[in-house]
Amino acid sequence: MPDFAQYFYVLEIPLATTERNFINGVWDFFCSLKLTLFLLISLALTSVIGTVLPQGALPPQYIAQISQTKLQIYSKLGFFDMYHSWWFITLLYVFSINLVSCSIKRLPHVFKFISEPTLVLGEGLRNSFPLKKELSFSGSIDKGKDRLVEFLSKEFSTPVVTEHNGEYHLFAQKTVWCRLGVYVVHLSILVIFIGAIIGSLFGYKGFVSIVEGTSVNSFEKQNGQQMPLGFELLCEKFSVDFYANGAPKEFRSILTVLENGKPVPGYSQVKVIVNEPLTYKGITFYQSNYGPANNASNYLFSVKQRDNGKTEQISLRPNTLTNLPDGRVATIVDLTDNPGEGMVAVVGVKEKNGEPKYFKVFKNNPTLDEMRGDRLIFVFNGTDAKMFTGLQVAKDPGVWVVWLGCTLMVIGIGVAFFMSHKRVWVVVSKGHARMYGNTNKNQAAFQMQFEDISEKFEHLKI
Repeated sequence: MPDFAQYFYVLEIPLATTERNFINGVWDFFCSLKLTLFLLISLALTSVIGTVLPQGALPPQYIAQISQTKLQIYSKLGFFDMYHSWWFITLLYVFSINLVSCSIKRLPHVFKFISEPTLVLGEGLRNSFPLKKELSFSGSIDKGKDRLVEFLSKEFSTPVVTEHNGEYHLFAQKTVWCRLGVYVVHLSILVIFIGAIIGSLFGYKGFVSIVEGTSVNSFEKQNGQQMPLGFELLCEKFSVDFYANGAPKEFRSILTVLENGKPVPGYSQVKVIVNEPLTYKGITFYQSNYGPANNASNYLFSVKQRDNGKTEQISLRPNTLTNLPDGRVATIVDLTDNPGEGMVAVVGVKEKNGEPKYFKVFKNNPTLDEMRGDRLIFVFNGTDAKMFTGLQVAKDPGVWVVWLGCTLMVIGIGVAFFMSHKRVWVVVSKGHARMYGNTNKNQAAFQMQFEDISEKFEHLKI
C-alpha cells in the first residue's frame, strides 16, 4: 500500500506542474510587451488598408478599374468592410486582453508603491541617490526635526515622520498618483473599443437619394436592405456652385424633417453641405453626391437686346424653333457638360428665311457671348431638369463612449508624459540632517528644483 500510494503521489506532481506551467505560459503570452508591439503594428498596417481601399458599397468606377481576381480576393478577406471583418475584430479583442492582462499584472505593484512608500531610508538607498545635501546643526535632534518638518511643509510637501534607530526619517512626496497615468491610457483604449463595439452592434450606415421637392421615409443600408427612418426627410431645394474651370465648388441641400407630415421646429430648411451634416434622433445625414434626376425638356436662357438693354427670359427645345425678341428664331442644337468648361449649349439662330448661325453659350462664363457682337446677347441659365441629392446616412450610438475614451486618453497621456512623482527624504540624527531627492522622470527639471530647496536647506538655522 505505501508503494502504491507513493506511485500515485509521484504521478500527481508532474501533472500539476504541467498544468501550472501551461497556464503561466498563456498568462505570460498575454502580458508580453512583444505581443503589444505586434498588435499595435498590425492594427496600424491594417488601418492603412481600410484608408486606401473603399469601404462599404463599391462605386462602379472602382469595380471597372480593378481586376475580378483582386475583387474576389479582397472581398473574401473583408477588405471592403475591414473594420467589421472577423480578423480585425479579433485583433481588437486580443489587444484588449493584452491591455487588461498587463494592467492586472503590474497595477498591484504600483498600488503597493503608492500606498506603502519607503518611509525609512536605508544606507543602500542613501548611497544610490545622486541628489543629496547635508546640514550640520548644534540644537537638539527633536528641535531639528520640528524645524525641518516646518521647512519641508513650506518648500515642498508635508512630510511623514518616522522614528527609527535613534533617527527621524522625514518623507515628503508630490503627484504620486501620476504613476497611474499609463493605466488611464489603457482604460481609455478599452473605452474606445467598447464604444466602437456598441456602434458596430447597434449602429448602421446607408445611403439615400432625394429628388428636389420630394421626401423619403427610408434609406438603403450597405447590405442593400431598406430600413425605415421613423420620420420623413424633405429636400426642398438643391443647388451647386462651380469654379471657373467647371469643377464643383460647393453643393448644398435644403432639408426639412417632417413628423406626421408637418415640419419639426428647429429642423426646417436646414442647409446641409460637406462637413456640415444634419442630425436628428441620433441619425446623421452627410452631403455625399448629386446628379440630375431626369432629362431636361427645356433649356433656359436670358436674352438681352444690345441696343436698348431690355432682357427677356426664353426657353429653347431641341428640334423646336422659338421666336426671339428681334424677330429671328432659335433652337438648341447640342448640350455638353465638361469638367473643364461646365455646361455648354450650342444654339442655332436664323432669320425667317435665312441660313442658321451656330454659336456656343457657356453657363459658367455668362459675359462671353457679348464678344460675339450680335444684336442679342445670350446667357445660359441652365435647364429645368430636377436634381437629386445623395446623402450618406449614419447612426452610431457608441460615438459618445468613443469621445469619453479620447478624453481619458488625452488626460492619461498628459499625466504619464508631463508629470512626475517627486520624493524627498530628510534623515535627522544628532547634529546632522541629510536630505535626499528622487523622481521617476524628468530628472533634469527635478534637479533644478532640488538645488533650489538645497540652497535654502543649507542656510536653515536650527
